[in-house]
Amino acid sequence: MGVGSVAGPPRVIVGMISLGCAKNLVDAEVMLGHLAEGGARITADLDEAEVIVVNTCGFIADAKRESIQTILEVAARKGDGTLKRLVVAGCMAQRYAAELEAEIPEIDALIGLDELQRAPEAVLGAIGREHVPDQRGALALYDHASPRLLATGGVFAYLKVAEGCDNPCAFCHIPRMRGAFRSRTVGSLVAEARRLEELGVRELILVAQDTTRYGEDLGLGTTGLRRLLEALLAGTTAPWIRFLYAYPATLDQGVFDLMAREPRLVPYLDIPLQHASRTVLKAMKRGGDARSYRRMIERARATVPGLGVRSTFIVGFPGEGDAELAELERFLDEVRFDHVGVFTYSWQEENPGAALGDPVPERVKAQRMRRLMRQQERISRESYRRLKGLEVTAIVDGPSEESEYLLQGRLAQQAPEVDGRVLFTDGTARPGDLVRVRIDKTYAFDLVGPIIAVVDAAPARRQAALPSLPFMPVIARPAV
Repeated sequence: MGVGSVAGPPRVIVGMISLGCAKNLVDAEVMLGHLAEGGARITADLDEAEVIVVNTCGFIADAKRESIQTILEVAARKGDGTLKRLVVAGCMAQRYAAELEAEIPEIDALIGLDELQRAPEAVLGAIGREHVPDQRGALALYDHASPRLLATGGVFAYLKVAEGCDNPCAFCHIPRMRGAFRSRTVGSLVAEARRLEELGVRELILVAQDTTRYGEDLGLGTTGLRRLLEALLAGTTAPWIRFLYAYPATLDQGVFDLMAREPRLVPYLDIPLQHASRTVLKAMKRGGDARSYRRMIERARATVPGLGVRSTFIVGFPGEGDAELAELERFLDEVRFDHVGVFTYSWQEENPGAALGDPVPERVKAQRMRRLMRQQERISRESYRRLKGLEVTAIVDGPSEESEYLLQGRLAQQAPEVDGRVLFTDGTARPGDLVRVRIDKTYAFDLVGPIIAVVDAAPARRQAALPSLPFMPVIARPAV
């Protein structure tokens, strides 16, 4: 499970707040693993924490503001007698350590993206304010030997297959923070997937900044993701495996052929396209256009029956006018995505495209975002309506967010945390069970119906995952 953590007081009480994307969450779980190995007691109650670690996100301006606000809120707790140390980690600690140290004196230690294993040192005081993470960009890549304490509830877990990014997207400075693209080995990923299964994980979700480029740097060419998926299918028994954040320029059609053959590889495609207008995409330094994207998705749907397709789009990027927005609207109507996220462009001086400026007013950006989301809500509502009266397979995540007396779960076409859910009105099952559910009611994003039968019961867990850590509301951000 990993070694090398610093031993200290056996019951120092540590709370964790993690912001941002699923990849950042994996980093938080690795830090928690090192802390637990070092003797810390992890708490979900921040009021009893002696040390709080804030794992920050710095991708867009809203994420930065949320990170700073969270740090300041935690800093204000230091006078209540319980909280003794504040540790800041994540992307902002990597990129803006000097500024954070200068502006927020309540911070006791900062650790960078290459220093997850040093979380116990930071918690116990072996790392202090004099330590500044290397701000040139991350280089390290954790492996299956790293300890990890799950904070997703244990039904699903993210498997980070690579780190960093080589794409030149004009709206994104992730490469400056997380470094060049670097893949983990197939063997390391299969080993970690097996360990996650031992914890009771039933759904493995592959993530990276550019998942479809997996293995390119290992000499696997354009077939790396497919070969990794084949290895995971052969080396594990998890009933559901999915991957997120397919980059359109590196998407291998062979992945869909595999998906069509293998029922454990769920019929789901998350492909962040960002726009449909060639004018805007060129300014974003991305390839493709509405026509090529439409052909790609049509071919994928023809190969994989019942394929669920999700995408994200950015409105208000420099060069987007009424004509470009209208083209994007037509594209949404033609393709009819199952799920869509829409974000307003966030200008930052660190972005490669910062010189383009920020000519679209924030008010106009917000109007465009609401306009597209209303359009997608109509499309999603019409799409879900076709499921009414049908019996479908779903995975049980656990108690619903509205009532502990009801369960909720997801279809294979619904990724956790972003795509809606199924609310079970009757029947019994355990978290991780695959069940048959009859869809009685449909809404724009959620489905409702009773459990008819358990079709694949989850095995008893050998080791419990953390059921609920105080992970703050995630800043929605466009996958790239």
